[in-house]
Amino acid sequence: MAKTYRAAVIGSTGRGNYGHGIDTVWRDVPGVDVVAVADDNKAAIPAAMKATGAKESFTDYRQMLDRAKPDVVGIGPRWLDQHHAMVLACAERGIHMYLEKPFARTLVEADAMIAACERTHVKLAVAHQTRYSPLIETVRSLIAAGKIGRMLELRGRGKEDRRGGSEDLWVLGSHIMNLIRTFGGDPRWCFAQVLQNGHGLTKADVAEGAEGLGPLAGDQVSAMYGLDQGVTAYFGTQRNAGGGKSRFALQILGTAGIIEVTSGYHPIVNYLGDPAWSPGRSGIQWQAVSTQGIGKPETATDSGPHAGNIAAVKDLLSAVEEDRQPICSAYDARAAVEMIVAALESQRVGGPVSLPLKTRVNPLTLL
Repeated sequence: MAKTYRAAVIGSTGRGNYGHGIDTVWRDVPGVDVVAVADDNKAAIPAAMKATGAKESFTDYRQMLDRAKPDVVGIGPRWLDQHHAMVLACAERGIHMYLEKPFARTLVEADAMIAACERTHVKLAVAHQTRYSPLIETVRSLIAAGKIGRMLELRGRGKEDRRGGSEDLWVLGSHIMNLIRTFGGDPRWCFAQVLQNGHGLTKADVAEGAEGLGPLAGDQVSAMYGLDQGVTAYFGTQRNAGGGKSRFALQILGTAGIIEVTSGYHPIVNYLGDPAWSPGRSGIQWQAVSTQGIGKPETATDSGPHAGNIAAVKDLLSAVEEDRQPICSAYDARAAVEMIVAALESQRVGGPVSLPLKTRVNPLTLL
C-alpha cells in the first residue's frame, strides 16, 4: 500500500455484534494500524479491544470517528437497522468502509447510503465473501469456454431452516442474489409468490423481523427473475424444509451441463458435463472444480471467513488507491437488496415488476 491506513471498528455487542469477523481482519492486513474500536455495550469493550488490538475504545461510534480520525472503518453489526446511520456517519466524514451484509433494510436507505458515498468519493465494500474468491474467476472461465454450453437458468435456494421464507430471503438470499448477478447479469423483471401459512400476504401477517430487518412476513418464497439473453433465474425458500447447507447454493444450468457453487471464500464448486442434467440417466458424474480447473488438485491454501475478509479488505484498499469500485461494491449490494425487495413487491401487486423498482420503501408497509 502507498500509505499506512488508520483503521477503526464499529460493533454492537448483543445487537449484531461484529458480524463474521469484521473486527479481527484488520490485524492481519499489511499496512493497517487499528487505532480504535466502538461498541455501545460498555461491558463488551475490554473483549473488543483485545480482539481488535485497538489502542482506544468508545461507546459512541460518532465520537470515535471524530477523535480517532480513521481512514477506513469496519462496520460489523449484522443487525440491519444500524447500517444506514453508520454508513452515513462514515461517508459524511470521508471515511472508507467495509460493511457486513445485507446492505440495508430498504432501497430508500440504500439509495441514501450510495448518494452519501458519491458526495464524498469514499469507497464501500460489502462482505459477500464468495464474490472475492478466486474460484469465481475459475467458474467464469469455464462458462466462457463453453463447458456448460449456452446458459439457460440459474437456480438458488436458501438454508430453509427456521428462518425459511422472507427472513431466509434477506439473510442468506443476499448471497445468492449477488452470485446470480455475478454470473447472469442484472435482472430486468421479477415475478414472485410470497405466502404465509399457504395464503397470500396480508397486513395482519406483517411483524417486526429479527436482527433489525424491519417489517417481515412470509414463510415461503418462490421468485423468478428475467435476465438478458433469455436466461431465467430462480430463488426459493420454505420454512423448515430441511435444506440446511446441502441446498444453500447456486446452480448454473446450460445446454451442455451444470456448475454448482456454494457460499464462502472457498466455496465448493462442482461441474456436471451432462446436457441431460441427470447423472442417474447419463452415467456422467459430478467433478470437483479447483482454482486450477475441473478435476485438478487444489493448490490454493487460503480458505475460511478470515481469509475472505482479508481478501476483501485488501481489495478495498487497492480500490481506494486506484480510484475504482471494490469487487463487491455498494452498487452490487444495493442490487442484491433490490432483487429481494422485488419479490415482496411482486407479491404485493399480484404480478411481475420491472427492475429497477419504482417502489423504494418496504412493500410490506404498503399492504
